[in-house]
Amino acid sequence: MKLPEITSTGSTGSTESTESPFPHPRLCSSSPSPSFISFLSLRDPLLTKSQSQTPHLFIPSTPSPLQKSNSDLALNKLKNDKGYTDTIYADKDVQCQKVIENLKHKAFIPENLVDNEVNWFYTNLGIDDTYFKLETVDTISDHIISLYAAKLVAYTKHRNDSNKLDIDLKKERENDAVFIHSDKSGHGVEQLIDSKYFDSDSIPFRLETYTSKAKGNLRCYFLSKCNFPKLESKENDIRKIADPLFLEKASANTIDIYQRILNQVDVRTGPVVEGFEIEGTTEHRIVIGYKRGTTKGFFSTLTDLYHFYGLHSTRKFVEHFSNGSMIVSLYLNQDPLVPAPPISHSVVQIVREVSLIYCLPDNPLFSRAAETDPGMGNAVQEATYAYVGYIYITHFCNRLGPAYEALQSLLDESNSTHMGVLADLKRRLREETFTKTAILDVIQSYPELVRLLYTQFAMAHYPASSANEEVVPTLSHQRLQQVHVMSDEELHATLQKGTRNPFELQVLESFMVMNKHTLKTNFYQPTKVALSFRLDGDFLPNNEYTQKPYGIFFIVGSDFQGFHVRFKDVARGGIRILRSRDSENYATNQRMLFDECYNLSSTQSLKNKDIPEGGSKGVILPNLNANPELAFERYIDSIIDLLIPGNSPGIKEPIVDLHAKQEILFLGPDEGTAGYMDWAALHARSRGAPWWKSFTTGKSADTLGGIPHDVYGMTSRSVRQYYVGILDKMAMDEETTTKVQTGGPDGDLGSNEILLSKDKTVAIVDGSGVIYDPVGLDRAELTRLAKQRVMIKEFDVSRLSKDGYRVLCEQNDVKLPSGEIVQDGTSFRNGYHLRVKADVLIPCGGRPQAVNISNVNQLFDGEGKPHFKIIVEGANLFVTQQARLMLEKRGVILIRDSSANKGGVTSSSLEVLAGLALNEEEYSELMMYTNGKPSSFYESYVKDIQEIIESNARMEFNTIWSEYNRLGGTESRTIISDNLSRTLNKLQLELESSDGLFADVEKRKKVLSKAMPKTLVQYVGIDNLLQRLPLSYQKALFACQISRFCYQYGPAASQVEFYLYMSQF
Repeated sequence: MKLPEITSTGSTGSTESTESPFPHPRLCSSSPSPSFISFLSLRDPLLTKSQSQTPHLFIPSTPSPLQKSNSDLALNKLKNDKGYTDTIYADKDVQCQKVIENLKHKAFIPENLVDNEVNWFYTNLGIDDTYFKLETVDTISDHIISLYAAKLVAYTKHRNDSNKLDIDLKKERENDAVFIHSDKSGHGVEQLIDSKYFDSDSIPFRLETYTSKAKGNLRCYFLSKCNFPKLESKENDIRKIADPLFLEKASANTIDIYQRILNQVDVRTGPVVEGFEIEGTTEHRIVIGYKRGTTKGFFSTLTDLYHFYGLHSTRKFVEHFSNGSMIVSLYLNQDPLVPAPPISHSVVQIVREVSLIYCLPDNPLFSRAAETDPGMGNAVQEATYAYVGYIYITHFCNRLGPAYEALQSLLDESNSTHMGVLADLKRRLREETFTKTAILDVIQSYPELVRLLYTQFAMAHYPASSANEEVVPTLSHQRLQQVHVMSDEELHATLQKGTRNPFELQVLESFMVMNKHTLKTNFYQPTKVALSFRLDGDFLPNNEYTQKPYGIFFIVGSDFQGFHVRFKDVARGGIRILRSRDSENYATNQRMLFDECYNLSSTQSLKNKDIPEGGSKGVILPNLNANPELAFERYIDSIIDLLIPGNSPGIKEPIVDLHAKQEILFLGPDEGTAGYMDWAALHARSRGAPWWKSFTTGKSADTLGGIPHDVYGMTSRSVRQYYVGILDKMAMDEETTTKVQTGGPDGDLGSNEILLSKDKTVAIVDGSGVIYDPVGLDRAELTRLAKQRVMIKEFDVSRLSKDGYRVLCEQNDVKLPSGEIVQDGTSFRNGYHLRVKADVLIPCGGRPQAVNISNVNQLFDGEGKPHFKIIVEGANLFVTQQARLMLEKRGVILIRDSSANKGGVTSSSLEVLAGLALNEEEYSELMMYTNGKPSSFYESYVKDIQEIIESNARMEFNTIWSEYNRLGGTESRTIISDNLSRTLNKLQLELESSDGLFADVEKRKKVLSKAMPKTLVQYVGIDNLLQRLPLSYQKALFACQISRFCYQYGPAASQVEFYLYMSQF
């Protein structure tokens, strides 16, 4: 079967073939054409030599009328108009004569050669008239002189063929620019245009680019600064938001297409892509719309993509609009001399792969060999897979080895010094063993092996069928059908034989691990904004991660990486953005990204012992100078891809789900994301998620029914119960107790700690610096700052005593009342919690591990007396576990974070419950404000939550205190807290996995009625609640309530005591 014959007529042509040269593989038993296999072999040398092998993804089917001509492929039909009007310069001949005169006057070119050079430039090069209309006589003259000089250089190098001249002309001005060059791919020029005119924050430029019809195949790029009309309100009408020049040149059909795409861009997160067959020609058109600033380097990488499939562009246009949208339009043709599948197949493939380069436009593994040899290099899918694997390996390749495990087994886990040394060794091994450069070198050295690994991945996750492919199979699907699929044993043996040393083998084996433990991915979704992978936790090494997560989401975007870790199916936790100061700090953050997410999630699990949701946490690491809000939005959207089924062909389609179980995540605010919770909930609603009301907590109270922790002091109420509980047990008067607080009056915990307490606060450390007064900071002034939510830099220093002082981060060489000189304010602030003394330390903010095994000794004076008698850890992970144990061993009463600050998670959990329990109408009426005021239901529900928080905190404090006394102080309160949390969590899991007690409906009603706020139960009714709440959530809530018997009888309670506890129900 031969390829269709193509007649070249500039940008148009016709085909003699009326039958598709490659029918759908599921609808015929014949093999693909030899020419097609030849083309696929160019891009994938792993294709089997035998075409008789049964394709792995072959699904037998009855012959179907879908075997039709190319015109029936899944592309929109477009009438044969040019899309844009041609530029015709009426004064071109007059200008030409002026250029001749100008060149003769300049005399750089011999006078007898000027006419020939000018005529060659005007007629032989095929430069579009747009150039001559834009440029001045002087500029054109200078360009002709440059080309003449290039000919002379070529002559001296014995290259007399003028068609092979290196032409590179450019002229950049404030409002427009012109680039003309002879490079086939145009990649260098397009990279420049991307970075300077498309990716910058300056006023955008529209672009027209043409390929000449002459032999030299010159590419001409014309840029002009957009001149948008002024608008008073947001608009999406293309005639109001477009540049006037575009409206002048675009056809009515193009305006209609662009308007439709703009409407979609306005409501979609990622790119909107449409492909078209142009009637009566072989030319195809692809139109892509997206929001400006959401990707970088996209225009130039798009060229690499269609070159890979053997296509070239005749025209390209880039339009910007005043609402922030932009549209790229490509007119593509096929080289008739290159063996290739039908152009429609290639265009469909490009349409599906646009989102991959949108997600990763700067992928270093996407080879540009296709610039000169179509089909060669890495296909975009293989390159994307390789890059994701590269990121995965930097996080998960087991870098510690058997020597570390042997040392770990010899050391005493209860010895905080041993554990500190081991932690430092672990950090250094991770930094030095597997560098990013070494990993990338291995991947780039073995492209054939990486393709084999990609094939294994694709065979597991490529959707076997879709509505779209019933019309046209993608080229990636066709390639997969020709690949020999290796078993795990065969593939591993091939890796062993193909690599040179254990290091290389371990890197490539990590791809197999990633493949095996990926349960679902949006990799093959037609549209996406970042790549997401749902992993199980079984691949994590036991010596590094003692508790296996229930699920891990791994997300890779163009300018960020992220994880989400949870330890139960029903789980909740905050999403944190990890900002980096510089490249060194970014490298550190990247190395520790998963560990921070895992540790935070693990801590959250301990903290969530009182609620049905298990612990989870998400961490996002934006690249330097990346937009953190945009990174958050992509992170959320790509996770939603894996939570709701795709049902929009060509946009969101069904994916392969090896987990085979519906999942819901409950997210909350954390560092850097407090302002994004509304967007996430509304975006989930726009994506059709039925659980959008519960998807995020920390939403706006007035418009989305959120319950703000800071307004109602939810977290601080829990911390306070431990603080005042210790003071009561120690017979200490709060008003005379001295306290140091990290985290200032601008924060949630910091402000509420000030407002709720009545102690003598002697020092506060926050983001702006340090303030100290040995007689106590003025309470009225602190209250003012807390109510205004501002930092201590706003403190009125006239209210300090003679021995008080304030040192801000930006200050240097500050003299303290003692005479000490503070040379650097930031360094002084960072270490201040290690030098100041008081009765109590309440960390309400600060970076994790501020107190660790390396610096904990600084919290004791020369006589071994601690700087603080009491530490109640309000901020997460402020003190490391080893440091906690050391502090308690030396006499400090310490309450760890997972116990102290659990009030916030309780409030968030009950916010989730309201979203699940109330229908849309009830939620709007009861949880959202009316005329700026909350409903009586809302106010009553908030009071219920506050009472539950304080009750839970008191119960746990009393249990820890009693257990400590029962054991005679032989076990630290930190370990008691951890053991209590684990006991509760373990019991909850056992109860959730058993239907025995839960199956008793009457008992279930009694337990759940007690587990939920009385305001909610009274309004909705227990029977309605059982109908509305997901069964998995009911089980978790049921188990959570029953496990609370541990508070009443202690963690070592007997079965008899459990029976007595259950008898109340």
